[in-house]
Amino acid sequence: MSVTLSESAANRVRTFLTNRGKGIGLRLGVKTSGCSGLAYVLEFVDELNEDDEVFEQHGVKIIIDRKSLVYLDGTQLDFVKEGLNEGFKFHNPNVKDECGCGESFTV
Repeated sequence: MSVTLSESAANRVRTFLTNRGKGIGLRLGVKTSGCSGLAYVLEFVDELNEDDEVFEQHGVKIIIDRKSLVYLDGTQLDFVKEGLNEGFKFHNPNVKDECGCGESFTV
């Protein structure tokens, strides 16, 4: 099982962590939410939990709890700029359907 991080996403996470002044990486997870069932969660990590899996790419650690990893296996986290908008984009091969607003998904 694995999760990957594009170089642009790694650069953005590194900038956030530097500006924050602390943290060992970024937690990627899922929670029950939205009209399709699951939503992505991103948060900074200051210390690891017992059930965390750690993936490192481009010098940045992505931390995922084992329950979320089932839904995120094979996902690539990217950071994109589209016109005036910018943000993280999830390329998750497990997604079967997404809601129209893009806030949630099903696997």
